[in-house]
Amino acid sequence: MKVRKAQKGDLPLILQILDDARAKMVASGNPNQWPVGYPPVETVERDLAQGVGYMVEDDGEPVGYFAMVASPDPTYARIYDGAWLDDEPYYVLHRIASKTGAHGVMAAVMEYALSVSESLRIDTHADNRIMQHNVLKYGFRYCGVIYLANGDPRLAYQLPRAASGSAR
Repeated sequence: MKVRKAQKGDLPLILQILDDARAKMVASGNPNQWPVGYPPVETVERDLAQGVGYMVEDDGEPVGYFAMVASPDPTYARIYDGAWLDDEPYYVLHRIASKTGAHGVMAAVMEYALSVSESLRIDTHADNRIMQHNVLKYGFRYCGVIYLANGDPRLAYQLPRAASGSAR
């Protein structure tokens, strides 16, 4: 698999990938994290304009999308019922999504993210068991709860620096 910067022309593909991911969430018991229309097209357009959106391709076919944003992330400024592992600069992984039937997208995301930074953070909805499994599988540690700008709580994780250099 290959990761590349997403481009404006990828928008229809990205929206389809996000729709597929939303359907997977609903089917796996997570109907509330991404309601219909989330993430809004304006968020994805902002990802593209800011150069933080990425496509995951398998043999040239787009199969995944994610955003990777450099710190600071305002929603990560305060954490409740826990603490971040350190206060070093970090990158946040957002909007990780894969096309129906795609496999290995999270592995490609992690390989790319770790090639950019050894300090990663991520958050997810309490009902998103699939993402919780994945972040723990890749060595992230649960750190506490953060709140989105709209007040929704999210489980927050950080990859310990020592873990980021280990084989996965």
